Amino acid sequence: MKISWSPLAVERMAEVKNYILKDNPMAALKWAQEVFDRIENIQEFPFMGRIVPEANRKEIRELLFKNYRIIYRVGTDHISILTIRHGKQLLPSEDIE
Repeated sequence: MKISWSPLAVERMAEVKNYILKDNPMAALKWAQEVFDRIENIQEFPFMGRIVPEANRKEIRELLFKNYRIIYRVGTDHISILTIRHGKQLLPSEDIE
């Protein structure tokens, strides 16, 4: 199954990585690689993530990773990474539209 990233997801990934980079460059690289590894897993198991509570739609899922939520949409032959948010942040509806 093909995976694509929304511009918002790319932006959020960069923001988090750059934030971690300020204090610990190695940790930032490790965090980013682990995010990519998690996302690779959903290629084979797209419904492994839980349904996002704010959306309550079967196709909108999230993987919880450390303090972050990797939010994605499952299509028939495509997965879209929608955004990455801190676990304590609520998801605005415009992030999943």
